[in-house]
Amino acid sequence: MRFVRVIAGMLLLVIGIPALFAGGGLWLVARHADPGGTFAARFETVRTPGYAVVVTDLDRLLRREAPFARGAQTGLRLDARTPDGPAFVGLAPTAEVRRWLEPVPYASVRRVALARGPLPVRTDPTVPAAVPPADAVRPPLGLPFWVREGVGTLEWSADDLTGEAMSLVVMRPDGRADLSLDLRAELRAGWVGPVTWGLLAAGVLLVACAVLLLLRPPRPREVVFVVEPDQVPVLAGRLGVTSLSGLGARDPHPARSMPAMRQLAPVGFGAAEWSRSAIGAEPARPVTLADLDAPGGPPRPAEGRLPRLPEVALSLAWPPNDAEPTARPVPED
Repeated sequence: MRFVRVIAGMLLLVIGIPALFAGGGLWLVARHADPGGTFAARFETVRTPGYAVVVTDLDRLLRREAPFARGAQTGLRLDARTPDGPAFVGLAPTAEVRRWLEPVPYASVRRVALARGPLPVRTDPTVPAAVPPADAVRPPLGLPFWVREGVGTLEWSADDLTGEAMSLVVMRPDGRADLSLDLRAELRAGWVGPVTWGLLAAGVLLVACAVLLLLRPPRPREVVFVVEPDQVPVLAGRLGVTSLSGLGARDPHPARSMPAMRQLAPVGFGAAEWSRSAIGAEPARPVTLADLDAPGGPPRPAEGRLPRLPEVALSLAWPPNDAEPTARPVPED
């Protein structure tokens, strides 16, 4: 079980820490938005001797340079101006725009890099095979193939770019050549706030769960004794309880446990016959031989522990009745 908790905690950390970093990054990005939640950026001045500046496939450019602008609840706005006034901005199918601008020169946007300050715009000139006549391109206002059009400003959403490839065209309202454009774009992403707080909340929750799993102390294991019925008294004696039913109960007045008495192991002759305690008071020894048979004297050792002493008849009369003759001393020479 401990191994499973460790694996689960590591997985939660692997998911929670990136979520925290992603939420923190979005929170830092959201601080650069205006009070209405709009992100604005200016572009470098785009100049071309042709008639228009065209983004051939707008959805592909956004997918490559700014994929966050293609999500749901995302709106884009482009403001365009020329030295003479507002410019025309239109959104139309790519095939229709290519057929309309085929006889005249124009500039195709190759890349828009995300950078600090004005965003750089890289264009490629498109030159027709023949010199176009003066009235090759008529004014763009009111043409039937425009999906969206405006003068000075154009707004669209990600849903307008689904399906057929769309081209973005910026040119003079009167259709003249020699174009110089000042562009400004705005992005409104309604998903930034909910996604930011969702990632932060999910990351904090996952990391907290991972810490709880990894730092949770292990639960003590329960020991289960499986013994034969006739071995229950032996097990209870080994555990120091009177019965196994009271094994888990706690004594409200615990007595101080006395240290176990050490036993000396006998060595040498007669070592297996008896043993005595190594710590503790020795049994009282008799003062005289007469005290051996006294009723209140110390008990004799059990049979088989200590060999019994031979019984001796003692007489306390003095002088003895049957005195043995004493040998005469040997005189010294």
